[in-house]
Amino acid sequence: MAMSKTAKTLLIIGGILFTLVLVSIIGIALILENVGNPSVPENSVLELKISGELPDYAPKDPLADAFGWGSSQSFTGLTAQLRKAKVDTRVGAVLLDVEMSGIGWGKANELRAAIKDFKTSGKPIYAYTEFALNKEYYIASAADKIFVPPPGDIYVNGLALNAMFYKGSLEKLGVDYEFLKIGKYKNAPDQYTKKEMTDEQREVTNAIIDDIYGTLVNAISEDRKLDAAKVKEIIDTAPHRAPQAKELGLIDGALYRDEVKQELQKKLGYKDGDKLRMVSDTAYSEVQPSSLGINNGERIAVIYVAGAIISGSSNSSAFGGSFAGADTMIEAFNQAAEDDSIKAIVLRVDSPGGSAPASNLMWHAIEQAKKKKPVVVSMADYAASGGYYISCNADKIVADPSVLTGSIGVFVGKPNIKGIYDWLGVSNEYITRGENAGLFREDQNWTDGERAKFQEQINDFYYNDFLPKVAKGRGMTTEQVDAIGQGHVWTGNQAKANGLVDELGGLEKAIEVAKGLAKLPADKDVTRVDLPKVPTLLESFFGGGSDASVKAKTQEQKTQEAFAKTLPEDVRHSLRFVEMFDKMKRGESMLILPYEIRIK
Repeated sequence: MAMSKTAKTLLIIGGILFTLVLVSIIGIALILENVGNPSVPENSVLELKISGELPDYAPKDPLADAFGWGSSQSFTGLTAQLRKAKVDTRVGAVLLDVEMSGIGWGKANELRAAIKDFKTSGKPIYAYTEFALNKEYYIASAADKIFVPPPGDIYVNGLALNAMFYKGSLEKLGVDYEFLKIGKYKNAPDQYTKKEMTDEQREVTNAIIDDIYGTLVNAISEDRKLDAAKVKEIIDTAPHRAPQAKELGLIDGALYRDEVKQELQKKLGYKDGDKLRMVSDTAYSEVQPSSLGINNGERIAVIYVAGAIISGSSNSSAFGGSFAGADTMIEAFNQAAEDDSIKAIVLRVDSPGGSAPASNLMWHAIEQAKKKKPVVVSMADYAASGGYYISCNADKIVADPSVLTGSIGVFVGKPNIKGIYDWLGVSNEYITRGENAGLFREDQNWTDGERAKFQEQINDFYYNDFLPKVAKGRGMTTEQVDAIGQGHVWTGNQAKANGLVDELGGLEKAIEVAKGLAKLPADKDVTRVDLPKVPTLLESFFGGGSDASVKAKTQEQKTQEAFAKTLPEDVRHSLRFVEMFDKMKRGESMLILPYEIRIK
């Protein structure tokens, strides 16, 4: 049927309008890309907020930011702000607004190092917090001065580590988990098979908390000029109201925010009546590092492996956090290896591990990349089990003192949900061919033959794959690796003593080491190339981007996220583990931290 004249006219008008909108979007993008340097007043104060999840890396997209769809503040973005402010002559001081954040103790150490590095500029850096727990105060204590409003509280009351167990709940639901494992400290399955810690889990937990507690006490003692014994006494008598905290030497003043700004005005030599010139972290993030003479020179790739390791593409979890997909990461490794302009690769690992097969594929890609240029690992909060597996063959490993790493072990398992079926009145019947065709039956435990088959598989992986790879990468014997393996989790301090890492430090230290291996001048800066590349809004609009793309969220994913936000934090963390196990069903061996470790 021929198209009517009216329909043709509407089609033409629609096409014209679409083209105009498209041209406008492209124009805005080009303008935003070239603006990049907002006005920063002389002798101003940069206000940096330390709060929220603070993922390790979140790319900047000016167009997405303009439409309010931009990514949230990231941890590496925050430390980059301090690096810029250190050399920016327009910035006279920094005010840290310290709130509750999602970073772990490894990144807290790294942030403290960034604060201390800023202080070498001679510029003042003050911290303001209305309510601080151990980690928040630990971060703030690196600043020149700490201020808390009069009604505020300092809860530096010692460390607590909570291990949760779900066997009781599963029994009520009629679910029975069955696991096989190698490593007496590989206690991940214990969450589902026990109701309390084993002696091995308690041993590791105590060692970790002792190490981090010692770090906390020593940092407060050094930064606040207090005797270590006095710091422990302060901890044991906490919490403390702001006036009391000042008397104890924990803070420098019980002041409101406006009064802190007045202190900064005096410090920076403002005249009476002058208004303090403040620059927000959002505005300052638009200042290009290259305009300040940093982040330029030879190129070094920084590849972010964030979240549990899975097969396929990287994606995010509705319950918080992300998954590092093998396909996505391998593409990034290959891209960095094949680009001759990139002189070295820094692998930034922030992962508790995950799928053994996916970890193996990533290990191989890293091994191939290492043939072309140096590869250095930077461990963030976690680089354990599968996270250590992909790290062990690097030319050098740099870890923060409080990172959680090691956990060299393996397990495999499946749930038996026959109890739920019985409760619901559901019956099922399997017809099989083949001795082991029922390996993944969800209504019964493994037979002796099936169990033996899986045990054979994980034995082969641990003794003929994991141990030899670590031994080769670290210059040890398999016997030496096995002795410090067994699923044992170590802090960065402990891992260095055991030979599992080479140097202590954060991302900046790793880049310094990579420069040395690539024979780049130590006194010259480098351009950091962040990978995997996430497509911009325009690329997404036109269907561009690679497998590393963060795909548009489906309505189902949005519904899941909305539901997840209604749940308590501990429940969300538990469901994140369940979701990860679901992604690794069908017999994949797992290399993952023996339990989620959150120290508050």
